[in-house]
Amino acid sequence: MSQGITPRADDYSQWYLDVIAAADLIDSSPVRGCMVIKPHGYAVWEAIRDDLDRRFKETGHVNAYFPLFIPQSFLSKEAEHVEGFAKECAVVTHHRLRAAEGGGVEPDPTAKLEEPLIVRPTSETIIWHMYGRWIRSYRDLPLLINQWANVVRWEMRTRPFLRTAEFLWQEGHTAHATRDEAVAEAERMLDVYADFARETLAIPVVKGVKSAAERFAGADETYTIEAMMQNGWALQAGTSHFLGQNFAKAFDVTFQNAEGNDELVWATSWGVSTRLVGAAIMTHSDDTGLVLPPKVAPIQVVLTPIWRKDEEKAEVLAFCRGVEAMLKPGVRVHVDDRDSVKPGAKYFEWERKGVPLRMEVGPRDVAKASVFCARRTGGKKYPLEVGDDGAAFRARVVEELDAIQAELLAAAADKLRTRSFPIDSYDALKAQLASEPGFFEVAWCDDADNEAAIKTDCKATIRCYPLGRQQEAAGRSCFYSGRPATHLAIFARAY
Repeated sequence: MSQGITPRADDYSQWYLDVIAAADLIDSSPVRGCMVIKPHGYAVWEAIRDDLDRRFKETGHVNAYFPLFIPQSFLSKEAEHVEGFAKECAVVTHHRLRAAEGGGVEPDPTAKLEEPLIVRPTSETIIWHMYGRWIRSYRDLPLLINQWANVVRWEMRTRPFLRTAEFLWQEGHTAHATRDEAVAEAERMLDVYADFARETLAIPVVKGVKSAAERFAGADETYTIEAMMQNGWALQAGTSHFLGQNFAKAFDVTFQNAEGNDELVWATSWGVSTRLVGAAIMTHSDDTGLVLPPKVAPIQVVLTPIWRKDEEKAEVLAFCRGVEAMLKPGVRVHVDDRDSVKPGAKYFEWERKGVPLRMEVGPRDVAKASVFCARRTGGKKYPLEVGDDGAAFRARVVEELDAIQAELLAAAADKLRTRSFPIDSYDALKAQLASEPGFFEVAWCDDADNEAAIKTDCKATIRCYPLGRQQEAAGRSCFYSGRPATHLAIFARAY
């Protein structure tokens, strides 16, 4: 595990990789662009997954699972969809290997598939094939299904958690009787994502609509939540798509309405992935290492017992186990009782792994029935009385964790506020982008050619048209073309 962490100000990209290595979140894989998520990293994903899964079920969704392999012909049925994913698809052409003459193995020519299979880059096509079997009447609607799965998109340039050839995610796919119901569902799930990002990851986001050029392949509209990382770059943290009737048409999915007439179904899809782990890392961590919001920290409190004499060990450990019992259930707590590691090394390790609250316990603390606390977010160490009432002590610790969570959200919100810049000209955007990247709010005349030109020139893209603010573009001129503005847009560099 790397011991040195490059300062953020020197090389933000290397800092990100160093934090991941120091926190022991992943390991390299023999497959290019894929990562092995180690237990500490996977536990962060589990916390994200469990929280979101609860939210989905509270909004009426149920989980199912669909195949990893998709017939190649399915992707050809929706032209825009196949065009959007064609360059990223992994293709299975054979179902058996044989021994090669020079040693090793090779595909058996006699085992070539009649139709190649695509390793799913997303599941709209196979799910809508199944929906065509399941939906017959308006009584079958709405159909609200979510899937937790892995997908493969053959990325050329990869970055751990943020962009990998294989990643973990959830994808919701819903079917509705009317356009209004489907639009409302897409917007509702965007709100679920935004609330989750703020409440659980302590990441404030901008909700908006993607431009046509940035829209999901096959969607009529793509809604997005955009988060700002510490270096001012944007990260698309989640998307929700109104698919219209495109997939219903492609897979002939109709329902009989209350009047007995056949209609095409309306659709949505929405998803977030393991890139949320990367978002949390880049939003909150510092030059010492990983900083995690308590709500997703695998270990929220670590207890480090300290003793000098052997006769002190049993008493200190017994006290720590008592504190651990008081905090469970409700707090994810760990007692680091390793004899072979010195206390200082333990502090260093747990700090780098992002544990929100560290507690030290020595003989004097036992005598006082207290613990000595240090927040990962900094500040002076302080004592916390344990007492005999376990419920009261646990409540105090939860208050500490809630305060850390709120502190992280406030810092991220301040960053988003201070680095969101109203910009009136393209020259001003380029100058500001070079000196202090951020979210650039501009009046914009929708033009795909101009959008592409800006991306080529300075690598800034339209992150979204922010919801609830489009009236601000009325009567203004486009910051790039000078033509009457059609939108208020946010441009930024993005991961």
